[in-house]
Amino acid sequence: MIVSKMDYLYTLLKFVVGGGIIVGVTFLAQNIEPKYGGILAAAPITTTIAFVYTYSETNAGVTQQLILSAFYFAIPTVLFLCVLYLLMNRFSFLLSLGGAYSTWIAALVIVNRIISKM
Repeated sequence: MIVSKMDYLYTLLKFVVGGGIIVGVTFLAQNIEPKYGGILAAAPITTTIAFVYTYSETNAGVTQQLILSAFYFAIPTVLFLCVLYLLMNRFSFLLSLGGAYSTWIAALVIVNRIISKM
């Protein structure tokens, strides 16, 4: 299979857009107000971009499945954020992050099993 220059540029564009959002979040949090960085981090911008790219590369059915999966798997992400926030009061950032990711993975497995049976 031959990959064209356009495919590489398109892939690079996806990385630049995603990276730009991460830079925007950290810039807002450090230089303006953490609240605004949180708004950008929680905004459905990255998921919308993923939905647009998926739709343009596949079809509405695949995009709808992606949207539904994103909805279900947002639950473990909310748990991750809650656990990280609570653990940071008691432990170092790295230990808190480890605990939050452990919770996220456990919740991910549980949610995946639940939706697999639907």
